[in-house]
Amino acid sequence: MSRPGSSRAAGRSRRRRRSAQQGHSENSERWMASYMDMVTVLMCLFIVLYAMSTVDQDKFAALRNSLATGFGVQETQFADTAEGIVVPADMAGAQGLLSTGTGEELSSEQLEAMASAETRKLLKLKEQIQDALVEQGYPDAAVYRIDQRGLTVRLVSAETFFVPNSAELTRQAGRIIDAIGPVLKQANLNIAVEGFADVRQPVHPYPTNWELSASRATGVLRVLVEDGGIKPGRISSVGYGDARPLKDRGDLSLNRRVDIVVLSNKSEAVREKLPELDG
Repeated sequence: MSRPGSSRAAGRSRRRRRSAQQGHSENSERWMASYMDMVTVLMCLFIVLYAMSTVDQDKFAALRNSLATGFGVQETQFADTAEGIVVPADMAGAQGLLSTGTGEELSSEQLEAMASAETRKLLKLKEQIQDALVEQGYPDAAVYRIDQRGLTVRLVSAETFFVPNSAELTRQAGRIIDAIGPVLKQANLNIAVEGFADVRQPVHPYPTNWELSASRATGVLRVLVEDGGIKPGRISSVGYGDARPLKDRGDLSLNRRVDIVVLSNKSEAVREKLPELDG
């Protein structure tokens, strides 16, 4: 005969075992929910990646431009230099651009022909300038030189063009430059005005020949721009002081000069073949 106390204890033990078994069964199934969530997220990720890989480029570009406009961003167009586009020689000459960096795209015969044509053009420009000077009564006002840079119009003995030790142009100089200006304007080429001096030391207000030569070059530039109609973007001036003399002894008047250099707009490969002509 069993005791009432032992029966109650046995009942409680059986209930605890059933409760533990049920709890273990519930805990063992919880991982499935996390696993399903992870699978769902991965599936969504792959769907998004697939959608991005098959995007309509036209619609994407339209969306991009629309967003850029909305945020005030201006799209800049770039030239694709990797395509190796070669500018035709005639267009390059008209715009002052290099059709080729080294001239390798053109044969030696072609370069020679282009150099000969450029030389004839510069000689014709020289004749036009000289005719204009002769017409004004100054046939000996300038000497000329053709080289790789272009045509140099050398206004010799700068003291006949400027007041002594000054950058102020004389009346004669003004008339000479007025005669040259229309021809240079019609040529439509870039121009460099270069001032030079001899070794004599200037006096006040020019502390050195650098300032004197630069002021004289700038004075010629101003006349060409203000009276001759040369566009400011096409002309520049520089002073070399006494650093580039034409003569080291004897008559130094050639060192006191202003050069008006009409720059050739051909490629470097063509300009290298231009002859050096004095006259």
